Amino acid sequence: MGSDMQRERPVVLTLAGHDPVGGAGQQADIETIRAMGCHPASALTCLTVQDTHDVHEVRPLEPAWVRRQVEAVLTDLPVAVIKIGALGSAAVARTVADLVGARSPPLPLVLDPVLAAGGGGRLSMDPVVSVLRERLIPLTTLVTPNIPEARELCSGTDDVDACGRELLALGCEYALITGADDGEGDVLNRLYAEGRLLQVARWPRLPGRYHGSGCTLASAVAALIARGMAPRDASQEAQRYVWDTLEAGYRLSDGQMLPDRFFWAAEYEA
Repeated sequence: MGSDMQRERPVVLTLAGHDPVGGAGQQADIETIRAMGCHPASALTCLTVQDTHDVHEVRPLEPAWVRRQVEAVLTDLPVAVIKIGALGSAAVARTVADLVGARSPPLPLVLDPVLAAGGGGRLSMDPVVSVLRERLIPLTTLVTPNIPEARELCSGTDDVDACGRELLALGCEYALITGADDGEGDVLNRLYAEGRLLQVARWPRLPGRYHGSGCTLASAVAALIARGMAPRDASQEAQRYVWDTLEAGYRLSDGQMLPDRFFWAAEYEA
């Protein structure tokens, strides 16, 4: 029975920060991964003071603490995919790059380059961008920046397609640039691979803003890859999941709404 359960629940290791209100970061990752029928293992990278309005303070953990958490999980559990969110500091980012780069054979890696919260508060300082570009993106299966993050990661261009091509040139296999932060009308999410724009997905724009939607997307992609789906298909299915969680979202304060990540969990329990 144990081996059957292991096959039914692939392990996804998520590295991300702690969100006190439970809408983003590790809490979002754990809910999403579990809702999609996988087992969430987690390593904290930073503590935050945040609410549904914004991030007010970030305290990165010591890199040695992050290393020990990750090593404990990788030694003990059959991790299928690694998902990375907010890292908090360049020192933590370098430690994570060392750990991921040392895996042989390498594990699939989904990178959500969280640089700022929806309210504008910074979750990673500028030196982290250099480490992402030089050390982590080259190891990545699929990276999921929103448009402002893609522009910050790339060489100052406002052109989204140029950003997508540059992210691929840095070494990732796929780049999914999300468009919820870009203007009005439908949301356009662009998937890049093989040096070019591969696919544009159009989603009706929902009213309001949502806390943890980016974390939900990256974790959903990671979980679907862990369940055996190809990255391109996982990207499309994860977008559908996120849109539905946002449409079913709920409000607990006058801040951003929270996605309902469990409303269709039964679909992934089968």
